[in-house]
Amino acid sequence: QVQLVESGGGLVQPGGSLRLSCLASGSIFGIVAMAWYRPAPGKQRELVATLTGGTTPNYTESGRGRFNHSGDAARNAVYLQMNSLKPGETADYYCNAGLVTGVYWGQGAQVTVSS
Repeated sequence: QVQLVESGGGLVQPGGSLRLSCLASGSIFGIVAMAWYRPAPGKQRELVATLTGGTTPNYTESGRGRFNHSGDAARNAVYLQMNSLKPGETADYYCNAGLVTGVYWGQGAQVTVSS
């Protein structure tokens, strides 16, 4: 079993920043990629950012230039730094891990962007 635990969510004013963390534990073998998702209208969840091979980040258009996705292989952790946050980005953010053994999800970290 693999467990993913997110942290770092909270309330932030528009234009502010938050850093989400995702710590993986358990039977971790062969991590292919880790990613962050959030709910979106008409979709169950939309992709926010990925980290492939522990070092290569990719972002969807909405976060490009504002988000930074990084990892710490020694800690089996990834971090999503989100800057210039917008009210429309209020959501639960879910950590996702794709391993050779399967796909796993965390419980979510709540992010509220409001004045």
